[in-house]
Amino acid sequence: MTKKLLLFRCSSCTSDLFDGHMNSASQPLVSVVTPMYNEESYLAECIESVLAQTYQNWEYTIIDNCSTDGSLEIARRYAEKDRRIRVYENQEFLPVIANHNVALRQISPESKYCKVVLGDDWIFPHCLEQMVAVAEAHPTIGIVGAYALEGHGVAWTGLSYPCSFVSGREICRLHLLERVYVFGSATAVLYRADLVRNRDPFYSESNIHADTEVCFALLKTFDFGFVHQILTYTRVREASLSAISRGIQTDLPGMLRLLCVHAAAYLTPAEREVRLAEHLFVYYRYLGKSLLLGRDKQFWAFHKYELSKAEAGFSYGRLVKSAIGALFNAAANPKNTVEKLALHMSKLRAVGRQERLESKSSLNRSNGAPERHRTAV
Repeated sequence: MTKKLLLFRCSSCTSDLFDGHMNSASQPLVSVVTPMYNEESYLAECIESVLAQTYQNWEYTIIDNCSTDGSLEIARRYAEKDRRIRVYENQEFLPVIANHNVALRQISPESKYCKVVLGDDWIFPHCLEQMVAVAEAHPTIGIVGAYALEGHGVAWTGLSYPCSFVSGREICRLHLLERVYVFGSATAVLYRADLVRNRDPFYSESNIHADTEVCFALLKTFDFGFVHQILTYTRVREASLSAISRGIQTDLPGMLRLLCVHAAAYLTPAEREVRLAEHLFVYYRYLGKSLLLGRDKQFWAFHKYELSKAEAGFSYGRLVKSAIGALFNAAANPKNTVEKLALHMSKLRAVGRQERLESKSSLNRSNGAPERHRTAV
């Protein structure tokens, strides 16, 4: 079965086709930051991708979060060879998103744009040049996105070509109502630097999907730009924070937070009410199935906490009702249910293995070694 790709033409969409080249004399300064922890296998590739940019007016700060491998030495070697590169060392180990906020506090007061490149990711040679060109064409643009490679697949598709400008309100409405996801991870976007400097902390440290939430916060007053080229690469790893997030479906409370905290700025009251009801139905349907699968205490603690922060709160009655619905569905479709259950159990075993690794890492950290994590939100 082939997956249908939906392309949305926005009413506010405009395009500015450009040849991808800027006069070097007019290039504004871009601050590039790489927050990293134990990335010795990938860091050199990340740094080399910044050095290979066709756009040359940049300064680059690598933030080391108390790495215990050779990452810091690699960063120092590059800094010794190129005066545009400097290394900042955290004095104590920080959680992932807190480390990202430290990285963004290091940008130059002279920079006009800011680009995050995570330590195990990299960017294509024309990345900075093409993203800056779109932002320079529209002074109201606060964030620029583009297609990205995630492993072997292309991500952040959905906008029709050659749309390069969308109003902030409309792109957020598309995200909430049509499930058009084009913001991408931190590596996949470019920020206007003033927005970074004027918001501290830049990312919410209580939200694992802080990179998406900050787009909703900024696009209330700014617009969105997009380059229809693959400009960044995000590495997919089994032990990454992103993989763990998929295992417990953190995107469900992530969307719930957007609907509860930010949707009022983009949707009518009626639209928001309908969308919130739809999402809670999907959320509890997932939790009902998870109840039957016997998920562990850590899983339930996470989702109870996230739902309790929302307007609706956590409902045991709704959970039981959803579980009963899942049982009836299983009885009506036994073959399909067995196949899905086998797949689910396989995924749960993989998540369980990762949780055991995390527990072991936490024990190592208590003995003085920071736990390993993927520096991504």
